[in-house]
Amino acid sequence: MQILPVNSPDFRKYGRVINNIDFCSLVEKMKETPVPDGVVYEPSIPELESLTVKQELSNIVYGEMPVQIGYCNGHNTLLNGLEYHCSPEVNVAATDAVLMLGLRWEMESDFTYDTSMVKAFLIPAGTGVELYTSTLHYAPCGVDGNGFQVAIILPKGTNYPLQENHSKVLADGTASSEDALLVATNKWLIGHSQGGFDSGTFCGLKGENLNIL
Repeated sequence: MQILPVNSPDFRKYGRVINNIDFCSLVEKMKETPVPDGVVYEPSIPELESLTVKQELSNIVYGEMPVQIGYCNGHNTLLNGLEYHCSPEVNVAATDAVLMLGLRWEMESDFTYDTSMVKAFLIPAGTGVELYTSTLHYAPCGVDGNGFQVAIILPKGTNYPLQENHSKVLADGTASSEDALLVATNKWLIGHSQGGFDSGTFCGLKGENLNIL
């Protein structure tokens, strides 16, 4: 799979590199976080949120909305799924990492998505990127089989358990409405049938479960 540099013009549809925030303290603190054999996501880590960069991110990227800082760490080379939020997401790479990205307007009317349209981008260590609300994304991948450490910044409360029941995936595996994709607060997910999801997840990714290797 071709991996493009994050400063490529192709990335502009998906997000932007953040050049007006110093991420050094966040990157250093991220180096203390675990790197498991699989993938772990923690939405909110007090040690990361105690850094002054949290307020900068709130002010500069989110217009003074309250934010949370967590991480997604581990080892991964596969796409597995694509998610989106009704808000931007900031990723700060403490190690080199690869993001596989799509666009919401490329989804079909039945909420399926062809993985052949996914693009992969290398995010060098120390780089912070804003992924737009229109961008489909999921867990980062490591480079050359190495582990990855990526800080994840989102509006406060994102990715927590839902308080209400929403429409479920139909018996034939299709989605009756976009509600079937809502799996957590401010998180809509389209899984791949080979991504290891449970039967309640809408597995609407069509095509190969992409591998960056």
